Amino acid sequence: MFDYDKRIFKNFSYLLMLQLFPLFFISSYLIYEINTHLFQKQMLYYGIAAVAFVVASLIPWRRILWWFAPLFYLANLALLVAVEFVGKSVLGAQRWIEIPGIGVTIQPSEFIKVNVIMLLAYLISKKPPPRTGYGLIGFFLLSLVIIIPFVIIAKEPDLGTALVLLITGYGILFIIGIDWKIWVTLLILAGAGAPLVYEQGLKPYQKKRIHDMINKPSYQVRQALIAIGSGGLNGQSKENATQTQLKFLPVSSTDFIFAYLGERFGLKGMVTVIGLYILLILHLLYLSAKYSKDYLIKTFSAGLAFLFFVYMGVNIFMIIGLAPVVGLPLPMFSHGGTSFIIFAVIFGILQNLIAFKDYNRYTSDAKITMQTKGKPA
Repeated sequence: MFDYDKRIFKNFSYLLMLQLFPLFFISSYLIYEINTHLFQKQMLYYGIAAVAFVVASLIPWRRILWWFAPLFYLANLALLVAVEFVGKSVLGAQRWIEIPGIGVTIQPSEFIKVNVIMLLAYLISKKPPPRTGYGLIGFFLLSLVIIIPFVIIAKEPDLGTALVLLITGYGILFIIGIDWKIWVTLLILAGAGAPLVYEQGLKPYQKKRIHDMINKPSYQVRQALIAIGSGGLNGQSKENATQTQLKFLPVSSTDFIFAYLGERFGLKGMVTVIGLYILLILHLLYLSAKYSKDYLIKTFSAGLAFLFFVYMGVNIFMIIGLAPVVGLPLPMFSHGGTSFIIFAVIFGILQNLIAFKDYNRYTSDAKITMQTKGKPA
């Protein structure tokens, strides 16, 4: 086991993990200023996420993925369906299942992100795309992995999470390779069907959010814009950050923490955080290109890049009034536990796959057999 651990930590992509620490530091500082109790909870989430990362990085994914990925996917689909019957409703949305006896709730739609990336990685690695990309049949079969949970989650209703899943899933397929004629056809169909989806597919409150975005911003967005505007170039001191300190800015530690960042550290602080995200996304896409022949790494790194891109883009755009208000946090930055831990698990899996990119099997005593060119392991 010592040999196993040593090999893992020797081959980790440490730069990838170091890129996260500036985000953690800035986030923790802001949350501490907003509420010290929330800061303590955030430290607890960091600890749980660290454990989840280590556990995920030590599991021999290349050995167990063939049975774990489909089983985990089906189990989570069952939980998503169960939400409709035994789910707990909060503010009109039925998204949570309460574990009897302990009062803890789980949100299956958060875990399905890992499921979809994992199952896509397994299926793509088993049957890689041809040189011209997947054709119609391959595209259809892989799309089922994405569409089925998308429909169930959108029905909860949780359109924000459903769209994240949809964009991430098809973003992975775009990176992996699909026949270009399929993308053109989909774009034409999406454009033609958009009015019908708006009229028949959206609920009244979702239409109102789109209406508010186009016309008069909602109360939350107006307060966020005031906070960002008051920050100017360099930001305000904590005492003068009245939008947050006087509670005008709603959910300032979670969905609207970027607005507080603008109020405290101004344009410079916002550009810094956006730059950190861009560098992280580019690094993940670089890893996807670097290991282009290893479809497990390629899929996970591309999926993680799209998750960060969609979460960051939608969160920031909704705060400045360029996207409808949805419940999407700033990834690994907003206060909260579930989403943070899910990202930690995906990072752990990716690090494991990178660490064992040159190994072809795990033996029962956790030793590794290494593939070498022309030489036995």
